[in-house]
Amino acid sequence: MLQTSNYSLVLTIQFTFMIYDLMSNSFSELIFTEPVIPLIMFIIQDVGILFNVIVIFLMFFNTFIFQAGLVKLLIHRFTGTIVVSGIYFILSVSFHVWIQNLRWWNMRGYVWTKGLQALFVFQRLASVLYYYFYKRTTLCLGDPRLYEDSEWLRNEFFRVRK
Repeated sequence: MLQTSNYSLVLTIQFTFMIYDLMSNSFSELIFTEPVIPLIMFIIQDVGILFNVIVIFLMFFNTFIFQAGLVKLLIHRFTGTIVVSGIYFILSVSFHVWIQNLRWWNMRGYVWTKGLQALFVFQRLASVLYYYFYKRTTLCLGDPRLYEDSEWLRNEFFRVRK
């Protein structure tokens, strides 16, 4: 059972990684001093995205719905978050690898190809969707009905069994 103090800590950690991700997306193009600084920023950003996805799944496993065997209900309810998080992670890693390959030896030059610019736009659009879905899911997982036996859960269990 996820208690209030534990939920607050998990929520704080998740939002800290999300804020870092937002700041990294916003200001990574302004850091051109050394090639290693954006590399470290991108690695921390990608690890943060991966960590947030792992924490969401751990929160899924902690719910009474998951423990009652209604995994399909959780997956159905949070499919958008799972899909958007996966797409955003793939787009972010792809963008970070591409931009680092182009700028590693030429930090002072302007090295934007058309493909990189398209990937940049898609990654930033996916980030907006990721922030929305992830925040919504995190707040929905704070619902106490998900962590205890209730009439709603029994009705869902019988509906699924039929």
